[in-house]
This record gives sequence, C-alpha cells and structure tokens, in this order.
Amino acid sequence: QVQLVESGGGLVQAGGSLRLSCAASGSVFSIVLMGWHRQAPGKQRELVATISSSGSTNYADSVKGRFTISRDNAKNTVYLQMNSLKPEDTAVYYCAANRYTTFGAPSDWGKGTQVTVSS
Repeated sequence: QVQLVESGGGLVQAGGSLRLSCAASGSVFSIVLMGWHRQAPGKQRELVATISSSGSTNYADSVKGRFTISRDNAKNTVYLQMNSLKPEDTAVYYCAANRYTTFGAPSDWGKGTQVTVSS
C-alpha cells in the first residue's frame, strides 16, 4: 500500500501562484506513475498532470504552459507548480499513484487539498 499526503493548497488571487506537494510513503518502490487530479464543485474529477518514474510528463490542455509537475525521488515527493492561476482552477486537488502499471485508474489517492482562486 502507498500513503499520499498533499499540502500547499490555499486561497490566492487570479494571476497568482501556488505549489502543491505530495509526499508518498509505504511501498513507494512499486509506484510507476504519479499524478494530480482535481474536482470542482458539481463537476467530475479530472486529470491535471502526471509524471512517470522515468520523468515523462503529461498535462491537461487547460493547464499546459501554466502548471508544471515535478518529482524529488530522494524525498518521495511530487510537486505541482501552478502559475497564472484562474478562478476556474478552483477545486480540490488530489494526488494519486499507479503501482506496477501505468494503465488503468490510480491505485492510491490522497485526501486532497483545497485550492481557491479569487477573481
């Protein structure tokens, strides 16, 4: 099992920046893919960005050029740097991990951290 703990959420004005962190513990050796997802009120959870164990990244079109996902393997931590934030980025942001395979839905989820962007 893998435990994921997010931090770094908060309230920011439009145009501002935030950095989210996700610390992984437990069977971290089995993680092959980590990602950030978000869920806004009344909407379905959506993928924001992923990073593989080799460092390959993938982004939703809505955040390309504004968000950057990165990882620190020594700290078992993944980051999401969010710049030029917009009110539509307001959501609960969840960290997720895929173990052993990159296919299919994530096997582990954090509890989420709230990001609120005011206009």
